[in-house]
Amino acid sequence: MRKTTYLAFVILSTALLNSCAVHNNLVSNREARRNNQEIQKENSDAIAGFKPMTSLEYIDHFKAIAIQEMNLYGIPASITLAQGLFESGSGNGELARVANNHFGIKCNSQWQGKSYYKDDDNHNDCFRVYDKAEDSYRDHSEFLKRPRYANLFKLDKNDYTGWANGLKADGYATNPNYPQLLLNIIKKYNLDQYDRSETSDQKEKREVRVLNQIEDSAVIALKDSVAALSNKPDNDNTTAPGKIYIVLQGDTLYSISRRFGLTVDQLKGLNNLPDNHIKIGQKLTVSK
Repeated sequence: MRKTTYLAFVILSTALLNSCAVHNNLVSNREARRNNQEIQKENSDAIAGFKPMTSLEYIDHFKAIAIQEMNLYGIPASITLAQGLFESGSGNGELARVANNHFGIKCNSQWQGKSYYKDDDNHNDCFRVYDKAEDSYRDHSEFLKRPRYANLFKLDKNDYTGWANGLKADGYATNPNYPQLLLNIIKKYNLDQYDRSETSDQKEKREVRVLNQIEDSAVIALKDSVAALSNKPDNDNTTAPGKIYIVLQGDTLYSISRRFGLTVDQLKGLNNLPDNHIKIGQKLTVSK
């Protein structure tokens, strides 16, 4: 079953993605300033018409979409709202006003949209730009649907304490006090009133659906990363043409063949393998 092999898949795919799918965030101050001016010009009407919000106004405006995302994916509405309040300064922060980015989500190698540069953990960190704030909420859910956060979707969808602690443990934020900051916001504004419980049957169906979506997305990202890796110069000139996969601990020919839609015999044929023996670090061609 997909569910029983999921954790092993997560470990393998995450290791490769981390090794070969790093977003190049190096831009000059001039490039960053020119880019940001273009974004500000494109959103000038919205920026000019912006009206500051109180925290209560922010909650009232975005609670419906937070509940919608909770029902789709199982992320507690209280967590989504607390993160939105904290990360965006109740919608009044620069990223929220200019880039419609309410969760401080940064660019990565898969991001194809517009960018906005701002100092954060590093100088001129790259942040995602959205057409409207609601797109930021949807991307927040999609952003969390990745292997590193997979275990959070096994929690009850009203377990906001588990989510707050899990987000920090899984690397969403570097602030050591991040869980308590979220919990304080949830308690201050009684945000758990928007959370909903689910039956065991509902939880199981939702969990399987979301975890399968995470696995499918990870497979696509993995294949894209392999394709990008194969375009890099191969210094030893021993690799066969095509997309390349580097064998990781726990890999078998069977698991690799399934991941790339091949049979074991096809995989052996592409790499002239006399038997099923492979070793960690070995390069395998995984496409014709």
